[in-house]
Amino acid sequence: MSTDPHPLGTYLRARRALVTPEQAGLPDSGQRRVSGLRREEVALLAGISADYYLRLERGRDTNPSPQVLESLARVLRLDEVERDYLLSLGQPQRRARPRRRVDRVPPRLHHLLATLDLPAFVEGPTYDVLASNPLAMALNPRLRPGENRLRSLLLDPEERELHEDWEQATAHMTGAFRGSIDTITDDARVIELVGELSLASARFRELWARHDVRRLDGGTARLRHPVVGPLELHRDKLPVEGVLLVVYYPEPGTDSAERLAALGSLSAPSPSSSSARAESLPGSAE
Repeated sequence: MSTDPHPLGTYLRARRALVTPEQAGLPDSGQRRVSGLRREEVALLAGISADYYLRLERGRDTNPSPQVLESLARVLRLDEVERDYLLSLGQPQRRARPRRRVDRVPPRLHHLLATLDLPAFVEGPTYDVLASNPLAMALNPRLRPGENRLRSLLLDPEERELHEDWEQATAHMTGAFRGSIDTITDDARVIELVGELSLASARFRELWARHDVRRLDGGTARLRHPVVGPLELHRDKLPVEGVLLVVYYPEPGTDSAERLAALGSLSAPSPSSSSARAESLPGSAE
């Protein structure tokens, strides 16, 4: 996969195809040759010339004014996150050779994971799992270090069975992935992952073509755990030195809290293994 040479034009084309004439307040003129709005309609509604809009889509003008982008965001019915993303695409783009980002887990996060009585793990910007605690792996075996959460969600049949709202989960994670790589598109890991998923997953190709952008934040996970049954867990993501600490936790006093506690009891390591693990943690030796 190669980096898109005209990300602004690609994004405008993708979002234009998702807006119907009715949504834009235009009369229905019958059969249309293109899905969504025509270029001329977008230009008219945004108050710019059709020729100028064509130049934007074809990459012949890559630095439009913020006012033009704001108008296009309005016409394309972008939300706040998508609008900010569009504005970022209108900034001058630096060209750089693909590089591979190295994500490191701060030693104190290893200690924190070992002491938390909640499922917790550390991930990088491209959803690579870098570290996790036993309860996280008991909750979801794909949360072990070395796995990629986006790949697992899209390609692993067991992951699809685990998520009650798999369609929504894939849409949110793919959109958040696009939002998170806004500033690291020259990363060889990003290029590799997008290329792999584009070949292996029809669902990813469908979502990637939409160019949805979502915030990289927490939410609620609704899971069908094969051992303890249904779980509804809050999920928070905390940035720490370039990586994210992700923690799952239930609402106190709920069935999910009882089931998670039961899962914790089943997955609790023996005292001897806990001691051995503590000795292996970075910085544990005196």
